Amino acid sequence: MESRKAVAYVLLLCVLFLTCSEMVRVDARLCKVPSGRYRGPCVRDTKCAEVCMSEGFGGGDCKGFRRRCMCYKQC
Repeated sequence: MESRKAVAYVLLLCVLFLTCSEMVRVDARLCKVPSGRYRGPCVRDTKCAEVCMSEGFGGGDCKGFRRRCMCYKQC
């Protein structure tokens, strides 16, 4: 009897946890734009992010086969 109560409580907590985590999640869309100031092949994501932030974007990283610096911000 006690083990059934314990299992019921655990299941209830799992359901509550999953429900709450789904309500909190918000997926923001990101718009990506090629950097206007970054020159040369994009090798380091951190350098690309610094340049993008200096351009007023939220960050950036190296993308694609040609390794271009792509800046991003929330749409």
